[in-house]
Amino acid sequence: MTATLPELLDATWRADPDLDPDVVRIGVTGHVRLTARSRRLIGAALRGALRRETRPVHGITCLAPGADQIFAEALIAEQRTYDVVLPAPDYREREIPPANRRAFDRLLRRARRVSHAFVTTGELAYEAAGLSMLDASDRLIAVWNGGGGVAGGTADIVAAARRRGIPVERVWPAGAGRE
Repeated sequence: MTATLPELLDATWRADPDLDPDVVRIGVTGHVRLTARSRRLIGAALRGALRRETRPVHGITCLAPGADQIFAEALIAEQRTYDVVLPAPDYREREIPPANRRAFDRLLRRARRVSHAFVTTGELAYEAAGLSMLDASDRLIAVWNGGGGVAGGTADIVAAARRRGIPVERVWPAGAGRE
């Protein structure tokens, strides 16, 4: 039996979230240094947000320790897919603490696609990765206490999303805190 062109296109769209108009692409930005209690609270809140979504979800994350990795874990728990935008090829060696590399590597292997936003890790690379994540996102989840921060950090990415008209959902459960 030969497939028709619409059937082939439909199969292609279903296989690639970038092409499927039914898939909502949700990016994440958020704090890195979170308490153990916060990690549990945020993980539960993110899983809840994913369960409430009525459309198929594909995540976009920079996979930084903290909110980004918690989001990737929530996507896996909810059987969703995700792409990773790393700041640069040297990001793992320069920025991921040795104690966190095993978890980072496991999450990186689960990604559908991995890209790099810049040549070397640094402030410009972090901002470029965040903006690249926004480029691929229909919505943004901000795991954020609402405060300011470093250049290219959560507050800047939230502001950029708002300027672009990307809807932002702030997630900061009661009892969450930073280290």
